[in-house]
Amino acid sequence: MLVSYKWLQDYVKVDDVTPKEIAEKMTRGGIEIDFVHELNQGVRGVVVGYVRSCEQHPNADKLNVCQVDIGEEEPVQIVCGAKNIAAGQYVAVAKVGGVLPGNFKIKKAKLRGEASHGMICSLQELGIESKLVHKDFAEGIYVFKEEVEVGADALALLNLDDTVLELDLTPNRSDCLNMLGVAYEVAALYDREVELPAVSLQTNDEHASDYIDVNVENTDDNPYYGATIIKDVKVGPSPLWLQNRLTAAGIRPISNVVDITNYVLLEYGQPLHAFDYDKFGSKEVVVRRAREGEKMITLDEAERALSTDHLLITNGEKPMAIAGVMGGQTSEVSDETTTILLEAAYFNPAAVRKASRDLGLRSDSSARFEKGVDPSRVKAAGERAAALIAQLCDGTIVSGVVESDQLNREEVQVHLNLPRMNNRLGTDISKADVEGIFNRLQFTYEDQGETLVISAPTRRGDIQIEEDLFEEVARLYGYDTIPTTLPVGATTQGALTPYQAKRRRVRRYLESVGLTQAITYSLTSPKKAEGFAEESPAESAVRLAMPMSEDRSTMRTSLIPHLFDVLTYNLNRKNQDLHLYEVGSIFTSEEKVLTSQPVEREMVAAAFTGLWLEHPWQGEKKPVDFFVVKGVVEGLFAELGLEDQVNFKQAKRPKMHPGRTAVIMLNDVEAGFIGQVHPSTEKEEDLRETYVFQLDLEMLLNVDVEDVVYQGLPRFPSIQRDIALVVNSEVQAGEVEKVISQTGGSLLRSVQLFDLYQGEHMEEGKKSLAFSLTYLDPEKTLTDEDVTLVHEKVLEELQAQIGASLRS
Repeated sequence: MLVSYKWLQDYVKVDDVTPKEIAEKMTRGGIEIDFVHELNQGVRGVVVGYVRSCEQHPNADKLNVCQVDIGEEEPVQIVCGAKNIAAGQYVAVAKVGGVLPGNFKIKKAKLRGEASHGMICSLQELGIESKLVHKDFAEGIYVFKEEVEVGADALALLNLDDTVLELDLTPNRSDCLNMLGVAYEVAALYDREVELPAVSLQTNDEHASDYIDVNVENTDDNPYYGATIIKDVKVGPSPLWLQNRLTAAGIRPISNVVDITNYVLLEYGQPLHAFDYDKFGSKEVVVRRAREGEKMITLDEAERALSTDHLLITNGEKPMAIAGVMGGQTSEVSDETTTILLEAAYFNPAAVRKASRDLGLRSDSSARFEKGVDPSRVKAAGERAAALIAQLCDGTIVSGVVESDQLNREEVQVHLNLPRMNNRLGTDISKADVEGIFNRLQFTYEDQGETLVISAPTRRGDIQIEEDLFEEVARLYGYDTIPTTLPVGATTQGALTPYQAKRRRVRRYLESVGLTQAITYSLTSPKKAEGFAEESPAESAVRLAMPMSEDRSTMRTSLIPHLFDVLTYNLNRKNQDLHLYEVGSIFTSEEKVLTSQPVEREMVAAAFTGLWLEHPWQGEKKPVDFFVVKGVVEGLFAELGLEDQVNFKQAKRPKMHPGRTAVIMLNDVEAGFIGQVHPSTEKEEDLRETYVFQLDLEMLLNVDVEDVVYQGLPRFPSIQRDIALVVNSEVQAGEVEKVISQTGGSLLRSVQLFDLYQGEHMEEGKKSLAFSLTYLDPEKTLTDEDVTLVHEKVLEELQAQIGASLRS
């Protein structure tokens, strides 16, 4: 909402307060002022001039030599190229020495041999936006339509000495979407009186009911509709003062009738519409829902396909306007219009919002109806507009308003308990001060001891509950004057849940080993959603009903595809060695058509490419490989205390290298995968050799693990035995290690694989695995006999369970 400082003074006297002071006060009072616009953009030296003569330039076809009276002893000669320049006009003249926007200084000049002492200006040259300039002056100089004093300050006449406040309103404060609402607010802040516009209606002896009838089919959609007839109207340009006020509010002047409806919209906050009565096509206004497939052409010359959700103003047969949104081209007011059918109505906000959204039509009218207009001002706004049309368009108002009126205008009553208010605000405001605040707000009230029964005016539709009144008291009392106090009562120290604490440990661990966190979109394309999806035949990707684009049309089923995007982005910018991780959710559903929320699972994933270590001085480089990534994952399991519950099994997965991929089993349940990306996928994604892993974080963090217990350094020495075993090629080292660990009992402290051999001197279909076993008894020094007894038992179990034999 743009509020003219000069216009505001018509309703509340604030000439002793600067616009910046008002902006500061309103912002502190809860209505934020985004900007304070000075309409004068550094312009000076611009006066009213009278063109005494206008002759063709002797040396240029498109220039004219004008003698212009600017209120000085002698007229000045000015060369002007505007097409609409003519003798007898009052124009805006920038004198020699004057300045235009952009610090453009006016100097004496010669144009094609003719002296020019000044510049006849267009509105754009004075700093007014082109979109706000009346069409008559869009491509030429501005000509005053009214006789004005020669030599007078043109900036004051054009309202360019005004200041405009730009309000950033929250949805609940729609009462300030008009000048009267802002006036009530400013008056309350400064404890001033509000002066409402004086409306005087002069009507003839005819009756409006002889001209029109009103029929509303559903009063829930349209509880009030009022129709006024104004005859003998002369459509033409608006007076300068009216045009100035619309321009300051960001609205382009069109014609006196249309400008008056826009002016009252800004003044009262009540949208109005003027129909050409002779084009309306009947003597009946019928307000109804559109029929399925019905169409109409709106004022923007677009054909609109309507549905039964849309409310229409019709002549009984054809639609004339979309209620509360936009009028139709059929009954548009034009220069030939002589009789006006003026509509003042209250439309259901939901119906207007639905039509505006469906049709993609957003107007000043719909914006106000959607938020709710003041029901007590609807009829008053119609009367104000009718009086202005009669005054400025030489019209005659036909007596009476034809109405359909089922509108509720009752004020909402809310109880305010003073002790409860002070307790909530942390204040000690007296009843007298609270009553003074509501007097300033012009709210009536009834005193019931510690409780005030407040009647909220209909213009303040945001006042519904007691807390709304608390807010009014707080902001008028002054947020800055509310004492700062600490809360009194029991407090609970904040803490992370066990799950949150573990998740933080996961992030800290991954960052400590050299990974960088990435945060990517939860929305992806269908193709990317398929590539690395968690394998479950019953679950599928979730499609959005109204996606912003095809690339963001599906909820992700894996974190890895967008990590590829991050890798590619960085590789294209010469960042070669990349180790990234992300903690985020994936989304799946067992339903093709959703009737419930999709399944959301939190995952952790990482992607590696380039060098893992580089020591230039030692000439050492270590590229990322499978075992680097496996070491990172194993370290994560150790951090979470899960190393004894996890093993890796070679596997094949789509988009992954068939020989360098493994699934990760947590207590025999698949918890994720690890491996190299398939070379064809790397080529498709424009990547180099890349390794990834993805783990079900929820599964990992919800496993119960024993608490870590400190153990001191052993007092007794350990004994180490190495064994080399021959096993079948398909036997995995993890299976062998598991048997050794289970059989070794309490004396076996660690098992470490240190060698794998296949090839020459090894029987076909066999391989050799070498393990280092460490034995320790914390209570005594082990003897060879103690270790041999356990060691032989381990070998026996390996032979029995796996068929392993000692390598000779």
